[in-house]
Amino acid sequence: MRHVLALLLSVPLIAAVPEYTVIPDIEFTRPAGVSVKMDAHIPPGKGPFPTVVLVHGGGWTAGSKTASFIMPLFRPLTEGGFAWFSIDYRLAPEFSYTDQVDDLEAAVAFLKHHAKEYKVDPKRIALMGESAGGHLVNLVGARNNAGVAAVVCFYGPIDMVEWAKRFEAKPLPKSVQAEFRIQALDEAGLAKIREASPDTYLSRKTPPFLVIHGTKDEAVDYSQALRTVELFKKIGVPCDLITIQDGIHGVINWEKEPRFQSYKPQMIAWLHKTLGR
Repeated sequence: MRHVLALLLSVPLIAAVPEYTVIPDIEFTRPAGVSVKMDAHIPPGKGPFPTVVLVHGGGWTAGSKTASFIMPLFRPLTEGGFAWFSIDYRLAPEFSYTDQVDDLEAAVAFLKHHAKEYKVDPKRIALMGESAGGHLVNLVGARNNAGVAAVVCFYGPIDMVEWAKRFEAKPLPKSVQAEFRIQALDEAGLAKIREASPDTYLSRKTPPFLVIHGTKDEAVDYSQALRTVELFKKIGVPCDLITIQDGIHGVINWEKEPRFQSYKPQMIAWLHKTLGR
């Protein structure tokens, strides 16, 4: 198992960064007339810069590119000197995971097409997602039809079939029914869950992953993080793990205790190592 080395802690964030250019509400796709937008955060300087596409959580049914529960990730990305883009995507129940995958891939394609305009290095784009957004970046990254260079996943499931077992003895949540277009965890339902499971698509085409997960996560068990590392080892693709001891679900909750925030410099160091400065 490969872990982020302790020496990464000694790599500081960039302490003083001149003011970024922020461009809100850029439409990056319009499937069937639905406008889907991103907010751009562009560093000063010529570029091109290593780039991060930030994907919010919210149980696939809620949240936005400015949701409070992803805001703890904003400042580290700016202090790290990245061009970064917080995106919306179409939500369940009106839409399903296949639509959301299309939106994430459309965001990457848009940034590659407009790379010069937004100072993006098209060969150095990472996906970063938390919770439901973690599942989506895992899925898009595992398939990697978008051609991203790295994925950072906060407490997102890699094995959806294993994750779904938590619902075997109780009613299937409406959000899960809506997201995956299933009624129950019967044979047909499990087939759909497997189809939406990132581990189904892992291959040598998958880019390096960084997994960040709390040991007391009540929504996505920490065992999913260990499973991710195990699966990546089997296919021979790098995967690092930052464990938040006693951390529950949500970076917004980690803000309450300084000891939970050591992931920030480690994450930035990993991105610098993987994407370059």
